[in-house]
Amino acid sequence: MRLLLVEDDPRTADYVVKGLGEAGHICDLRRDGRDALFAATRDAYDVIVVDRMLPGLDGLSMIKAVRAAGVRTPAIFLTSVGGVDDRVEGLEAGGDDYLVKPFAFSELLARINALGRRPAVQELKTTLRIADLEMDLIQRRVTRQGQVIDLQPREFSLLEVLMRGEGRVITRTMLLERVWDFHFDPKTSVVETHISRLRAKIDRPFETTLIHTVRNTGYSVHD
Repeated sequence: MRLLLVEDDPRTADYVVKGLGEAGHICDLRRDGRDALFAATRDAYDVIVVDRMLPGLDGLSMIKAVRAAGVRTPAIFLTSVGGVDDRVEGLEAGGDDYLVKPFAFSELLARINALGRRPAVQELKTTLRIADLEMDLIQRRVTRQGQVIDLQPREFSLLEVLMRGEGRVITRTMLLERVWDFHFDPKTSVVETHISRLRAKIDRPFETTLIHTVRNTGYSVHD
């Protein structure tokens, strides 16, 4: 997943960034609430991890502003402010979870993973569109330039995950989890094989390539 960490304490920030990286996640760090607000409303993230006590703009106000801007990215507060009223305030401000410092990194990681598995609001859409590629989620039909493309069920699921993450890098690990429900690496080329088949149907008959490989990371769909 691509994560946004908003933390001004250097030791905590370094510790969390290192741990998330080792867990296979991409983590962008912001130490100022205003900088984080700009990043959260400009870029696409899977989960936001935010402290409450921040320079520039406090974490509570930042999440309120993010929600007011229509961004529904799951957010977890990671803070030393841990009273019952404080937790309630954080959740009511738009937070999805609340973890009090000091914390166990394994618990933080588990909570981040749980938030990342939640269906996004955008998944209520019945049609996905990228350029001239269209996916009807109700009829389970894919067309490009008006031409119907025959996909196998697994190919359809793979394309759906990629299209929902339009413009974002979807890692091989994420695809294994979301399409094949593998929570471990089976050490096979199943992802690469299905991507190749998908490209043969989605890209090769057309002038513009939509499925792009991001070297050593994963794949992205965009025009």
